[in-house]
Amino acid sequence: MGIPPPTKREYAIVFVLAALILYIVHTTGGPDLDTVQLSFPTKSGTADTSSSYAFYEGESSSERLRYPSPQGYSGTLTWDSGTPPETNVIAHAPGWTIFDRLYVFKGVVYVITTNKESVPDTSAMYSKALKIFPGKEAEDERLPDDNDIRIVTPAEAKQIFGTKGAGLIDGLTFLINDPVQFITHYYHWTAELWFGLWRTYSSLDLDPTSGGNTTLPPAKRIAFNHLDNFHWRDYALMNQWVVQSTFPGVIMEFKDDWRDRAELEVPYVYERVVLADRSAAMPAYNYQRYQRTAATAFGLPGTENWWRTVRNNVIMLVGLDASVGGGTLNQPVITYISRQEWGRRMLIPEQHEKLVQELFKLRDTYGYEVNVVTFSKTSRQDQLRLAARTTIMMGVHGNGLTHLVWMNPTPRTTVMEFFYPEGFAHDYEYTTRALGMTHYGWWGSRHFTSPNLPLPAYPPGFQGNEIPIDGEKVAELCVARLSLAEEYDD
Repeated sequence: MGIPPPTKREYAIVFVLAALILYIVHTTGGPDLDTVQLSFPTKSGTADTSSSYAFYEGESSSERLRYPSPQGYSGTLTWDSGTPPETNVIAHAPGWTIFDRLYVFKGVVYVITTNKESVPDTSAMYSKALKIFPGKEAEDERLPDDNDIRIVTPAEAKQIFGTKGAGLIDGLTFLINDPVQFITHYYHWTAELWFGLWRTYSSLDLDPTSGGNTTLPPAKRIAFNHLDNFHWRDYALMNQWVVQSTFPGVIMEFKDDWRDRAELEVPYVYERVVLADRSAAMPAYNYQRYQRTAATAFGLPGTENWWRTVRNNVIMLVGLDASVGGGTLNQPVITYISRQEWGRRMLIPEQHEKLVQELFKLRDTYGYEVNVVTFSKTSRQDQLRLAARTTIMMGVHGNGLTHLVWMNPTPRTTVMEFFYPEGFAHDYEYTTRALGMTHYGWWGSRHFTSPNLPLPAYPPGFQGNEIPIDGEKVAELCVARLSLAEEYDD
């Protein structure tokens, strides 16, 4: 038996319901895609929704969801019968380079210029991205050749490309030409790679406000040409937090995407690139001095507030105000990051207990807030909240001290790092000073600070569980720092 046709009553019900829905939509004013806007803060801190839609305009502070008039997508940079537009090297330090119009063809990077002598040596910009091993032979193996990067004239590029245009990859790209070796570690990711990328890029804005506003558009994509999607996160799950809070809308590309474009056998041009290459930074003086790849980027122009844009985005995502941890009149916060349950690089147990006792004495005597924490048992959000509020952070040399990058630099802000006697590494010392804060290294009852630093050394016991510390001396220095007693800095 077939289905009977609708009755007149059923037709009437459908008609009434449809009319009711149309009436509700019309009277409540549903969203009009011609007028809905995405607002971003301007440098003054207020939202601006007045400007029209534009692809990657440094002056634009808002985007509409539609163009004001119909137009095609800007998917190709064309030169027709002419030659490809030249590449501009906007800023450079060994291992860190900003380009406008950087070309890639069949997986090879092309810098196009009529003045080859004006371009930095390719070995200072790019490498084969092999794993880092010591020795001259390993260094030579990492040097780039014509299969990796070339500097060519516009005429040469036109002949090589054999086309009248290139696919346009618009906006700002962070291009990371590194192996996985140092990527999957919170310190190396944040305090080297992210530090260096942002320190390089921020050199283009020498007037950032103390609030962290900037005229520089955010990165549109992060591209790894030697990593896959499974090998950039760290065991502490902090790398992804840093990325997704700094640039919430960022696109991430990996070696498969790089290979896909290469196999199309057509040229592509990146509108603007900040290129990072660890191997290219390593021969430079500042790397040799501090063993930190980001150190070479500090040869570029910068301001004391260069990091605030990143810092503020990260801590605001956990619900804190950007000003948290600032000033010298608020209640000080002392945070001791304990490694006593980690199994490696731990304090002598009795001296750990004595340190904790002395810190709680400071709480009872002076009213300081004192926190003794094991970050492996603390949520990421709580770790970030605590770090952002901390005035003095201390602990044995280790990954937890990376959180110092979220502290708010003030005259009192201090990092105290405990080493096995005669041992020293620049990791957290350099990072602290790069942010305008004060660092003290400790060997038992002795402490030292810049410029009177020992040479890097890793004696037997450096990685062990018998690291000494004098809790009373640490407490004395805490009081001196929080009282702004200058004699302790002499």
